[in-house]
Amino acid sequence: MTRTVLELHVLQTVPPSCLNRDDTGTPKSAVYGGVRRARVSSQAWKRATRRAFEGLLDPAELGVRTRRVAELLSERIMRLDGGIEQAEAWTLAAETIQLATGSKIERPKRKAAAEEEPAPESKYLMFLSAHQLDGLAELAVKAHGAPKDYFKDKAVKEQARQIANSRHSVDIALFGRMVADGADINVDAAAQVAHAISVHQAENESDYYTAVDDYKNRETDDLGAGMIGTVEFNSATLYRFAAVDVDLLRKNLGKGLRDDQPVTEPVRRSVEAFVEGFLTSLPTGKINTFGNHTLPDAVVVKVRSSRPINCVAAFEEPCRTEPETGGYVRHASEALASYIPELERVYGVAGEGPTWVLRVGKNTGALSGLGTEVTLRELITAIGDEVARRQDGA
Repeated sequence: MTRTVLELHVLQTVPPSCLNRDDTGTPKSAVYGGVRRARVSSQAWKRATRRAFEGLLDPAELGVRTRRVAELLSERIMRLDGGIEQAEAWTLAAETIQLATGSKIERPKRKAAAEEEPAPESKYLMFLSAHQLDGLAELAVKAHGAPKDYFKDKAVKEQARQIANSRHSVDIALFGRMVADGADINVDAAAQVAHAISVHQAENESDYYTAVDDYKNRETDDLGAGMIGTVEFNSATLYRFAAVDVDLLRKNLGKGLRDDQPVTEPVRRSVEAFVEGFLTSLPTGKINTFGNHTLPDAVVVKVRSSRPINCVAAFEEPCRTEPETGGYVRHASEALASYIPELERVYGVAGEGPTWVLRVGKNTGALSGLGTEVTLRELITAIGDEVARRQDGA
């Protein structure tokens, strides 16, 4: 079987912004190539991509990651059987999830003194697909009218584990799932996302701001601001990288295939959603403050038959601006356009699959020779077709 690996190389410029900050409110950064770079964590962009799925995929194709999983499941239980009260549904949900995942689901101690008894919660985030929650709800309803030792039956336990480990949602199949108390139902992530870093040296700056009290009495109140503060920010041209192991994605989705659609369709839809979601999404940190709604300046997408290759080394020597022109996009495009063919020649990995280039403006012109130039819609269609073709030949 020919291996199918999808690579996304992205250059994206963001103006003053604070996309991703640490516990002190400072934009994240990293030292690379001996200089400080702006950084956006992989987790931040994966979260933004998952949120983008909400507008690209049917809710039935997605999962929910939450500690309030018993509350979520209990809602489904009560919809299936209107005679089950909330408190009983919580208990059934907690027992069912514990049976399926091995994780303890308990009433949170921090809320024990609350007037209304809270729903049980898991000790860590639990990631379950809509189909898995529906299946577990059906199992819980069966347990409601069964003998007390119903959940002790080995066959029932195996059924619960099987429900939790099949029909994975697109986001679980792509980003994986770890269940600390049930390693046998873990899911290896088919997608890898690198920390985005600036192609140049970047320094954080600080914005001092004031807010005016609209109801202040100018005659009797002091003349100072109603509030003052500071917010840190930076601006950067980022190199972003992601890869999708399409074969692992197909394996993760395999048990969720529908009889009324081609075997390649779930993988195609998942890959297309990932590409569009990853390219068009933005982490939302301080986005109302800075309005930094940009899209990538350039995207290079490659299909490989061996392994993914992160080309961040093209920027190990930081890009620098010229006094007359300024800007980093042209230099970054030239560096990437030079590095990729040379790396592929040296390691013998050229021509493993098609390459597409999406770019905006004259400063990205150097990348045009790397592959077929496309628009976003053409790119998504071409990638979907290539993935389907390769899966058909598996």
